[in-house]
Amino acid sequence: MPTKPVPSISGYSKYNLEAQRRRKINPLEEVYPRLPQGKYEVIYADPPWDYGGKMQYDKSSIKTENIDFERDVFISAAIFKYPTLKLKQLMDLDVNSIAADNCILFMWTTGPQFANAIELGQAWGFAYKTVAFVWDKQVHNPGRYTLSQTEFVLAFKKGKFPTPRGARNVRQLVSVHRGEHSEKPETVINGITKMFPTQKKIELFARKNYIGWDNWGLEIPNHKIEIFSQGEANEHQHGIQMSLDLKQD
Repeated sequence: MPTKPVPSISGYSKYNLEAQRRRKINPLEEVYPRLPQGKYEVIYADPPWDYGGKMQYDKSSIKTENIDFERDVFISAAIFKYPTLKLKQLMDLDVNSIAADNCILFMWTTGPQFANAIELGQAWGFAYKTVAFVWDKQVHNPGRYTLSQTEFVLAFKKGKFPTPRGARNVRQLVSVHRGEHSEKPETVINGITKMFPTQKKIELFARKNYIGWDNWGLEIPNHKIEIFSQGEANEHQHGIQMSLDLKQD
């Protein structure tokens, strides 16, 4: 009696169950927590863009590189870090209700989501104006066209430019080595704070809690984080070290 052929092991069979296990789920009954009641002149948003389940791999997913897939297959995806949302779900968020008559929206996006970001800003009641920041992550990811190394912050405007204006020398290019997945360089929010020091500001989809900013999202810590310039950060760190040295004495 002929024996049944043993099904071959594929990379997909190895990582599919792991991908399902690591997928983050929204803990709320509703898609979003409630937005605050106030009006803001500066809104800073890092939407949890959905990439349709696309994942990143390394050579461990290649059969000739990982014989019989004895080693674990490396996979990475946004959905492993936080619940993602499709464009239609993001459009349903009533950001216009918290935007002042004169308001600037700064929105993070990537190359594949660039057009969606412009459409989303318009759905929220803003007109697209320019690329405010370009983040050179100093590390590249695989890309179908070119190796991906940058992310973008787009600027949108509702009404007139909020006044009074602060700093006018904030640079567009930010070159900071990439940190944890989706972690954005604080140089950007620091620059926005300098540009609009007196305006009422909120960060949407926030994962940190900055002094001078309100925030909204699923992952906000309880304690406030002060935004430092590099020089201030060095002085702050020096002060902490001096305090530690005094305690040891």
